[in-house]
Amino acid sequence: MSYFFHLLSLFKMGERTMEDAIFDQMKREIPHLRRYARFLTRDLDQAEDLVQDALERAITRVDRFREGSNLRSWMFTIMHNLHIDGCRSTKRRGVHIPMEDWTEGVSHPAPQPWNMEAREFVRDFDRLSQSEQNVVMMVGVHGFKYEEAAQRLGLAVGTVKSRLFRARLSLREMNGSTKH
Repeated sequence: MSYFFHLLSLFKMGERTMEDAIFDQMKREIPHLRRYARFLTRDLDQAEDLVQDALERAITRVDRFREGSNLRSWMFTIMHNLHIDGCRSTKRRGVHIPMEDWTEGVSHPAPQPWNMEAREFVRDFDRLSQSEQNVVMMVGVHGFKYEEAAQRLGLAVGTVKSRLFRARLSLREMNGSTKH
């Protein structure tokens, strides 16, 4: 509120004039302006901004105030028009939503690294022998247990396990990985 009194005091240099009387009356109207702004906006922060804008406009255009008319209604009209202009502007532009709010969770990692890894795996998988490919497909892809894979392939369980081990080892070596 001291900001407004500072603005008003800037205009109050020299002798008391008609404008001085109007500025004094404006100070007394601030609580009424705040109440009306809260009614219009239904938000304290927006109400304060609206009061500031209305006071600024009233002070800078005090020469347009007609002597003898009601100062409160003149200032309420200014505030009402500013509010309507703001509503129209918001309606044209749409509601302001901070970028952080609408972009949160929208982004996802680029698919290129995954695609490259998948292509490399397919290339390396094709280098395996047919028997190793069969075991990897049955156990690693289709999820068969060792016993089921052995039965379907007509092999011993130990053979399935050793072929799977060698296939995984070969894939790691082709990929340049040393993990086991």
